[in-house]
Amino acid sequence: MLLQGKTIVPGEIRAYTTISLSPISFLGDINPKSGKIVEKNNLLFNQSITGKVFIFPYGKGSTVGSYVIYQLHKNGMGPAAIINHQAEAIIAVGAIISDIPMIHKIDIEKIPNDKEVVVNATEGYIEF
Repeated sequence: MLLQGKTIVPGEIRAYTTISLSPISFLGDINPKSGKIVEKNNLLFNQSITGKVFIFPYGKGSTVGSYVIYQLHKNGMGPAAIINHQAEAIIAVGAIISDIPMIHKIDIEKIPNDKEVVVNATEGYIEF
């Protein structure tokens, strides 16, 4: 299946998905040193986003989240790609400064969790 969206940051990768159906704040929900989700109310608590296609509806929280994404990237703990239902500026800026492929305007509920997918953010689609 191919889901078309809109490119935020171009790039192409193949990786496994990790999906949060809850919005994410990179400041406080994710540990930038380990890449693990530390928000105890998130169903992905203690799971890593490192090297994964990290899929979530939208970001929430502090503008510092952009720099947390960058810190994850610099620490080698960042996601391979980011897919959002609706991107917002904090997540988009973090992906841009970290050169993480990113697409939005995707129906994330159609994407399987923990499955290998192809993300072609250059052309704006995810395929599985």
